[in-house]
Amino acid sequence: MRSGLVSVVLGMVGALLACELVLQALPVSSATARDYYVDPQVLSYPPGHRWRMATGWDLRNAQTLKANNFGFASEVDFVPNPQAVAFIGDSYVEASMLDTVDRPGPQLARALGGQRPVYAFGAPGSALLDYAERIRLASTRLAVRDFVILMEAGDVRQSLCGSGNVHGPCLAPSTLEPRIETFAPASTMKRVISKSALAQYLVGQLKLDVRHLPAQLFAANAPAPIPSRKLASASSALDTEIRRAERDRMVRAVSTAFFERIETYRIRKLVIVVDGQRHPGQPSVDADAAEIRLERTQFMETAKAHGAVVIDAEALYGEHWKTSVLSLDVGPYDGHLNALGVRIVAEAAAAAIR
Repeated sequence: MRSGLVSVVLGMVGALLACELVLQALPVSSATARDYYVDPQVLSYPPGHRWRMATGWDLRNAQTLKANNFGFASEVDFVPNPQAVAFIGDSYVEASMLDTVDRPGPQLARALGGQRPVYAFGAPGSALLDYAERIRLASTRLAVRDFVILMEAGDVRQSLCGSGNVHGPCLAPSTLEPRIETFAPASTMKRVISKSALAQYLVGQLKLDVRHLPAQLFAANAPAPIPSRKLASASSALDTEIRRAERDRMVRAVSTAFFERIETYRIRKLVIVVDGQRHPGQPSVDADAAEIRLERTQFMETAKAHGAVVIDAEALYGEHWKTSVLSLDVGPYDGHLNALGVRIVAEAAAAAIR
C-alpha cells in the first residue's frame, strides 16, 4: 500500500516537473514584478527588467518586452527633453501583444516624422487619475511639455477606488473624496510561485483562479448566454433623473480632479484621444456600455472646456470603415487596437501635436 502511494506521488511530481520543463521552453507569460520603483504613486516594472507576454492557452502574439530606465515597456530611455512627447495610457499604449515597431510609441514617433522622441508611458490596469501622475512625472523630471493621452471610454469610472484599475490616486465611490489606493507588495510565496512557468501558465494563460476553480470549470462547458435586447430598454427605464444626477456628479468630480492635478505643470499641448465603438452602427445591448458612452461624451465636453484637444476615435474608425473591411481589433479574443488601429490613432494625434 505504502509503496503504491509513493509511486503515485513520485509519478505526479515527475509529471509536474515535466510540464515545468516544457513550459519553460515555451513563451509563457513571465513575472512582471511591478512595483513603485520610480515614484510612490506610479506603478512600473523594474528598470531593465525583461519579461514575456502571450495570450491564451495557445500562446498567441508572444512577445518579449524590456523595461527602460523609468520602468516602462519601451525601447527608448526617458531623458529630460522639452521636445519629447509623452504618450500616456493603459494597456492600449503599452500594447504588449504587438511587435515593437507597431506599438503606439514608435508609431507616433514615425507619424511625427522622426523629429521628436516619444516617451510611451503605458501601464496596464490604470485610469484617468493615474495618467495625471504620469503627466506630473514627465513634466517635473523630464521637462516634457506636450502630452498625448489614449484613453478608454471607461477610464473615468475606473478612477473610482476599488475599480481594480487604480495604481494610486482615486475617488471614493460614495463620497467622491480623494484617496490613495496603491498595490500591496507581493508576498514571498507569490514571488516564489511567479518563477514557475507552470504556475504562470495556469494563472496567466488559462486565467484559473483557485478560489473560483469549480465555477470556472463548469462555466467553461456552459453555453454562452444569448444577449437580450431587453437590456437596452431596461437601461432606458433605469436612466432616471437620480441616476443621471449621480453619473454627472461622478464624471464632473473625476474630470475636475484630473485637470486640477495637472494645471500647475507647464503643458504646451494636451491631446486626448478617446477610444469608442469600433464598428459604427452596431447596436449596444449592454446597459453598462450605454452608461459609459454617456460618461464618455460628458468627459469629452469637459476636456474641451479645459483647453484640451479632444479627438473622438469613433469618428476616425467611421472614416476607416467607409473604405476598408479590415478589422481594427487584435482579434475576437482581444479588443485592443491592432497595428492598423494604432496607426489611425497615432496619425491623428501627430496632426494635433503639429
